[in-house]
Amino acid sequence: MTAISSNLGYPRIGEKREWKRALEKFWKGEITEAQLISETDQIRLQSLKKQQDIGVDLIPVGDFSFYDHVLDTSVMFGIVPDRFNYQGGKVDLETYFAIARGTKDAVASEITKWFNTNYHYIVPELDNSKPTLTENRPLTFYQEAKEKLGIDGKPVLLGPITYLHLAKGYRKENLLELIDTFVPLYVQILEELQAAGASWIQIDEPIFGTQLDQSILLKAEQVYQQFAEAAPNLKIILQTYFEQVIHYQAISNFPVHAIGLDFVHGNTLELIEQYGFPSNKVLAAGIINGRNVWKADLEERLSFLESIRPYVSTDQIILQPSSSLLHVPVTKKLEEKLNNDIKAGLSFADEKLTEIVTLINGWNNGKIKITNAIKENRVERQQFIRASSRSNEQVKQALATLTASDAVRDSSFAERIKQQQTKLNLPLLPTTTIGSLPQTAVVRQTRTKWRKGDITNQEYDQFIKENIRKWIAIQEELGLDVLVHGEFERTDMVEYFGEKLNGFDVTEFGWVQSYGSRCVKPPLIYGDVSFNKPMTVKESVYAQSLTKKPVKGMLTGPVTILNWSFVHEDVARFTVQNQIAFALRKEVQVLEENGIQIIQVDEPALREGLPLDERKWKGYLEAAVYAFGLATSGVSNSTQIHTHMCYSEFQDIYDTIDALDADVISIETSRSHGEMVGSFEDHTYDKEIGLGVYDIHSPRIPAKEEILENINRALQNISPKQFWINPDCGLKTRSEEETIQALKVMVDAAAEVRNEKLTYQNN
Repeated sequence: MTAISSNLGYPRIGEKREWKRALEKFWKGEITEAQLISETDQIRLQSLKKQQDIGVDLIPVGDFSFYDHVLDTSVMFGIVPDRFNYQGGKVDLETYFAIARGTKDAVASEITKWFNTNYHYIVPELDNSKPTLTENRPLTFYQEAKEKLGIDGKPVLLGPITYLHLAKGYRKENLLELIDTFVPLYVQILEELQAAGASWIQIDEPIFGTQLDQSILLKAEQVYQQFAEAAPNLKIILQTYFEQVIHYQAISNFPVHAIGLDFVHGNTLELIEQYGFPSNKVLAAGIINGRNVWKADLEERLSFLESIRPYVSTDQIILQPSSSLLHVPVTKKLEEKLNNDIKAGLSFADEKLTEIVTLINGWNNGKIKITNAIKENRVERQQFIRASSRSNEQVKQALATLTASDAVRDSSFAERIKQQQTKLNLPLLPTTTIGSLPQTAVVRQTRTKWRKGDITNQEYDQFIKENIRKWIAIQEELGLDVLVHGEFERTDMVEYFGEKLNGFDVTEFGWVQSYGSRCVKPPLIYGDVSFNKPMTVKESVYAQSLTKKPVKGMLTGPVTILNWSFVHEDVARFTVQNQIAFALRKEVQVLEENGIQIIQVDEPALREGLPLDERKWKGYLEAAVYAFGLATSGVSNSTQIHTHMCYSEFQDIYDTIDALDADVISIETSRSHGEMVGSFEDHTYDKEIGLGVYDIHSPRIPAKEEILENINRALQNISPKQFWINPDCGLKTRSEEETIQALKVMVDAAAEVRNEKLTYQNN
């Protein structure tokens, strides 16, 4: 017998985002549900066929989704919040999308980050739920692959321990009992798969990369024992990823056929060297990075595998990516405009699977069988590594002279805020937006024309100015207190800076899913990062010239740029982070020199980048605070520094948020407003803060009563003198009509609360 290759999951979006376009046409009513299903069926089957042609042995099925795989798991078990009027049975697409996106009468379910990635999942709401199996999704996709392509696929299923840890709407002390209610449903899925002839199933449990109570581990072992007894002929792979398994000794002895371990992130090899690997199990070894896009060193990876060989027999291993390939683009073959040296160093989903298949050949048949592939790999990697544009000695020398004081403001917040209040003269409960304004089809089309050379630079600049002028007027008419220029010149909050800074490059088709149909195109950080020339000053200064109200300068922070980029792996991440921060520091200073009084440096990805292993948090958070301070501390006391964060689970990183020393922070909390505000009951925050008062991810206009409730809930624990009123995120994805109507409701609500507070103070 020989070892085999496997994949954990494949990108859903299609090579050119065909999936995204189909979804959005359906939401707009341009195609029917039948047409949506037909188009996405084709995308899914093409993806399966591609993996088959590459030569992957265990091809995942059921990893496809119309929106999110956690939401898929919820509706499969009939977990639908009461407000969507679900009457039981299979959940239809209308209800499915309503949960994800909201309706006129029902707010969408909360979305939050999938572990430490930029992928967002829909948080299951278990309040009053009675789980039942409404459909066996893994079985449906298994049968489809077998019947249409002759693929004996590997169904993928989100495991019960992880699913329930990600859910809300139950008391922690009831978790063990709740797990028991789901076990029979999982058992039914497994029994039906076994009856249909499935050989393998992948049950994803990334929660095992975190610290868990002993009671949970004991319950999990019991659960998997029940699975093994119910479907003894089904080979279960207990799949972990994103981190080494903290409770390795316990989990490696669970009664499953295979254990999937991440050998890219964490020190998994050390665990195996210390404790061994069970002789009665298969090791599913994730040895190719599923979250980055740089070509693996095949010779090094084969050598690494030799370190594992003493602990497993020849046929006791499966080679696979470290995680689902959901987090990388589909294929680099479309990248015709990239610098050849950089392209030589890339490996997207298809190329990573080819690397896996090559390595399994080398494992089974010896290095000599893949000699040519190793030579080609070496040549391409050296072409990338030796590219002259990768190294910048000036940047390295500049960073070597920095000290801790270079990342600290000159004065305390208490001293700064007095000067800022005098200079800005803002009202109680000031209103603002997070930054971006609607990027209409016309905006996107005009940018495309400019990139293609169909219109001149002058014509494009004039178009951007017209949009800025239009929206400054709209914001003034609405009565907002602090305005934004709208970011109409930007494709994406990270990619834009990737196009401006040295050491970055951008792809043409390197898209990955972020949430729903929202895809992002992370830039490539291939070398030392440095400032080239001002990146945001022209638009900010023009916007400020149109109004007497302050206009915020808008930048993306160093931690987020790092976390939302594909970073080369031969320089320490924190070093790259500081290079980015040092470049942004110069931009912040130029904005101040040009009269911009408020500068917002967004860090929506700070929390998501936390390692799953809490023992690594301290180093990560200290580095994040230093980088943010390095970027923002070079301004005068009277210049107000803002930042924005997404789904930050404030209570986990309270000390870090405080240590950032931003004058004003806004946090994306509208879908979980009560939980976030509750954290202030245990902490006293002395700086200024805005908790998003309505959800921009839903295509609905919030009712004034909803916003008032959110504002008043916050003011129970936060002083009105500290509180800002804003949407929970940027408005780029919303229509102009939705944006104007929603902001009007927000400003009216703010005025009502402001008048109440002022009246009370005067009395």
